Amino acid sequence: MAKWGQGDPRWIVEERADATNVNNWHWTERDATSWSRSKLEELLVGIAVGNEAGSCEISDLKQVEGEASCNSRKGKLIFFYEWNIKLSWKGTVKESGEKHEGSVEIPNLSEENEVDDTEISVSKKKGDGDVLKDLMRTEGTSKVREALRDYLKVLKTEFTLGMILPTKTSAGPELAVKKKLSENNVQDSVIPISLDTVGVKIPTVKILLKETFDSPVEELYSIFITKELVQKFSKSRAVIEAKRGGKLQMFDGCITGEYIELLPSQRIVMKWRCRNWPHEHYATVALNFKDQATQTELQLECKGVPVCNEDSTRQCWQKQHFEEIRVLLQQPKVNTE
Repeated sequence: MAKWGQGDPRWIVEERADATNVNNWHWTERDATSWSRSKLEELLVGIAVGNEAGSCEISDLKQVEGEASCNSRKGKLIFFYEWNIKLSWKGTVKESGEKHEGSVEIPNLSEENEVDDTEISVSKKKGDGDVLKDLMRTEGTSKVREALRDYLKVLKTEFTLGMILPTKTSAGPELAVKKKLSENNVQDSVIPISLDTVGVKIPTVKILLKETFDSPVEELYSIFITKELVQKFSKSRAVIEAKRGGKLQMFDGCITGEYIELLPSQRIVMKWRCRNWPHEHYATVALNFKDQATQTELQLECKGVPVCNEDSTRQCWQKQHFEEIRVLLQQPKVNTE
């Protein structure tokens, strides 16, 4: 048995802000599929090329099938991606003004092939306009490859932020100074030292949802700010301090937050987080209530959701909030006082 302080460093629990995956030793996985679809559309749609013969532009992402993920093991990142992409393009012949359309297909973009070796085929609908097809085959294909390289670059940088987490050593000497001062219980006057909070940047997404409830706007608004009603639809204890700076706690502490803005029967804005999110990371949730006589349209905007928690956060609002509130509203009487 190893002596105290001489254990394998891979298994030693360090002081960490996130308290997970010490030394980045364990296998972690992040699904990049949804993020990749949006990023590919952003990078590919709108690509434009032109010469003396005419001009072309990629107008639509017709199909993007496949998946992508990033895995971390022993402090190393491993990427898996496989995509079948179909794009639409349209162009105009400069001399005649004729307009033509076609497709660009990328049947196998994957980690097994370099971007320069990835097959890209260009086709055109029947008719003249081969000059435009040639333009897309040359300059168009070149720009598409450039966009694919950009996608892989941000996949391996922007998307993976936060996967390789800081350890006590990489956090810098400030923590060691802080620990030393604490251990020695210094009584003499000391020069204050500024200690920045150790944290990591993570990729986030925005969730937009819209629901219509068979309820007057005042009643629906009240359900979100009344402790007794929150406890009814959540079926758990809650802390609801419905005022600016007031605390929010639901599902026995699984959801916590703080109210930022409350406009009666119009709008609620709050800091909001799930317990399993990175330490001290909050999303901003805005609930907008639209009066429609006997019904109310509720628009939700949730900004800053960690990419890896997008699906679970969406389910949380749709299943654990909205569906349960509908059940509550169907009861004989909802006391909103």
